[in-house]
Amino acid sequence: MNKNDFFNDLQSKINQAIENSPMKDVEKNVKAMMTQGFSKLDLVTREEFDIQAQVLAKTRAKLEALEARVAELEVQLKKP
Repeated sequence: MNKNDFFNDLQSKINQAIENSPMKDVEKNVKAMMTQGFSKLDLVTREEFDIQAQVLAKTRAKLEALEARVAELEVQLKKP
């Protein structure tokens, strides 16, 4: 048996032991409790956050462009 086969077999046995252990049930229960707790909070997904960040960046860029344009127009109005 070569090293790769040995480690693959060992990993397979460890994974099987973890799947059959009581810790797996504890993990499932903790995940369920956390999911339930998070659902009660007013949270957004990372994807929603990223989209809003992009919208904000575009809005900020438009605002800066408009501010620059207003400044140009003010300068033109002040010229005789």
